[in-house]
Amino acid sequence: MSSELKLFGLSVNHALAKKVADELHMSLGQIDQASFADGEIYERILESVRGDDAFIIAPIATEANDAFMEIMIAVDALRRSSVDTINVVIPYFGYGRQDRKAKSREPITAKLVASLLEMNGVDRVVAVDFHADQLQGFFNNPVDHLLAAPLLSDYFFERKLTENLVVVSPDHTGAGRARKFADLLESPWGVINDSVASVMPESPDAIVGEVTGRRAIIIDDIIDSGRRMQMTAKALKANGATEVFAVSTHAVFSKDAGRVLANDANIDHIVVTDTVPIAPENQSSKLTVLSVAPLLAEAIKRIHQNEPLDELLKSHNNPTVKL
Repeated sequence: MSSELKLFGLSVNHALAKKVADELHMSLGQIDQASFADGEIYERILESVRGDDAFIIAPIATEANDAFMEIMIAVDALRRSSVDTINVVIPYFGYGRQDRKAKSREPITAKLVASLLEMNGVDRVVAVDFHADQLQGFFNNPVDHLLAAPLLSDYFFERKLTENLVVVSPDHTGAGRARKFADLLESPWGVINDSVASVMPESPDAIVGEVTGRRAIIIDDIIDSGRRMQMTAKALKANGATEVFAVSTHAVFSKDAGRVLANDANIDHIVVTDTVPIAPENQSSKLTVLSVAPLLAEAIKRIHQNEPLDELLKSHNNPTVKL
């Protein structure tokens, strides 16, 4: 008897979990979630999952600690309910930026999170755009690392915005990401010299690459405070870019960063995905939110049916580029 597929959405970005379920023509599994007066989280699975393949869909975002505990408690409840496999779909892997020991006596918290998930009985993790590829190696169990670049690049193809483009990384550490995204769009790419751009944005030395007269895409995996996007956009406009797109997978938008970017005259458009829930105060007419629900739904279906995920990493408009 084959295992039945069960989907569960938690409180953080429940809307995305619902979209994934809709894509699969399913209903989300029934789960009771509550908090005690002292803030303790309570969760109970309200239907039989014995022998099933369970997928929890929830980012480690917003209130990261509570979001992580929600996942851990749901995993524990499923494991104690005789489920066959526990798969955790984490669209945004919070703590992912703490992926190395940069200073003495620092933790590697991303590794700790990975270890805790596996110790709790998680069989597989599915994530979108880890902050660093090395995070896959923090797990001993299977990890499916999905990429938002094909989805984001398709946005520009579908709107016929691919001519006279340049893709720009806001710092040197993101140069590889910018190069791959530029390959998808068949455009040149450049890098911001942030040590110069932060002081003299109008200086030609602020940018490595030609941006004059071009539509510029600033590509990053996360928009947090938005300051780096602002600095980059200022340098691009000062050096002759005609239009600036701030593009990112994860719209963390700390401290109303979405509103701040929307009010920045140097930024014309903001394009993100829905891996993280976006508060109303961070939404604007400049903001376009693309859904990763079809990508996650297809990945879940293929995992459940033991099919390869290779095709999910290709752009529909430029399938020849290897990501």
